[in-house]
Amino acid sequence: MTGRLRVRRVLVVNAALAGVVWLVWALVWGAEYFDVLAENWRVAVTMVFGSLVGGGTSEGGGAIAFPVMTKVLVVPPDQARIFTFAIQSIGMSAASLSILLCRIPVEKKVILYGSASGVVGVVLSATLIAPNVPLPVVRALFTMLLVALALALAVQLKQRGYRRNAKIPAWHPREKGLVLAAGFSGGLLSGVAGVGENCVMFLLLVLLFRVSEKVATPTTVIMMTVVSIAAFLTHLLVLRDFTGPVVGYWTAAAPVVAVGAPLGAWICTWLSPLTIRAVLFVLIAAELVSTVLLVPFTPFMIAASITLLVVFTAVCVMLVRTERYAAPSPEPEQEWTPAGV
Repeated sequence: MTGRLRVRRVLVVNAALAGVVWLVWALVWGAEYFDVLAENWRVAVTMVFGSLVGGGTSEGGGAIAFPVMTKVLVVPPDQARIFTFAIQSIGMSAASLSILLCRIPVEKKVILYGSASGVVGVVLSATLIAPNVPLPVVRALFTMLLVALALALAVQLKQRGYRRNAKIPAWHPREKGLVLAAGFSGGLLSGVAGVGENCVMFLLLVLLFRVSEKVATPTTVIMMTVVSIAAFLTHLLVLRDFTGPVVGYWTAAAPVVAVGAPLGAWICTWLSPLTIRAVLFVLIAAELVSTVLLVPFTPFMIAASITLLVVFTAVCVMLVRTERYAAPSPEPEQEWTPAGV
């Protein structure tokens, strides 16, 4: 398939996905949608950038939506978390369908195993853990994990002879167990933070398995989609707390993310692995700054955050220094890249 045909396919697929959402919203809400949008336009604007991040990186749109909504728009944290799941169920679903229909390479085995354990983790977390964990603690934990990931990615780039794999080089009980464990851990984190499944699995794929960022990123986007849908359904059908202003936020922003998230996934295919890392470094730096400025840190939280950062960094660097899955040859992996680039 030529580059021109690929671009045309992507445009057609993404336009169709957005069109379906817009049509459904038009049939359900009609002219009333514009009243909802006028009332919640700040949330919709927030998700313009959030959806691009959610579809094109391993952070998830909630990494943008949650801090902006809780600190800038003064939305209660529990409502912001529910909104995160609800809006990712629309935007990242569109991004995932775009990834699959446009045949962007992903690790299907990881999606299957990691998503299954991630669903179990997020349902348990949403129902049993999230109601009992202070959200500032969760945000600090999530931020320290991201900073540790950034440090490890920087260390990895300094390794002599570092090469990327196009897929996991081995798939035995050991690898299956690691993916299941990472999926479950990511699900637990997602249940309280709104995001996390994609970050934890990205960490495992890129740092340990040496999978290319251009394969790991769309893989984690699909996984976060599955986990977000499971969490949203849990809040909708079990906890029954998808009510009130959250519905308005979701209604206003859904047509926006139906465009932004698939667009973000497509943009990611044009970026080099190094550029993807650079984007992550910028986003993680922004996450760190926002956490330091906006989260009320107590002396205990400061000590706990430093401890977590040291532990997370040590684990990440240990994964980086493991040579078990190092690429066996200097030949570059086969990556989906638009022709002519």
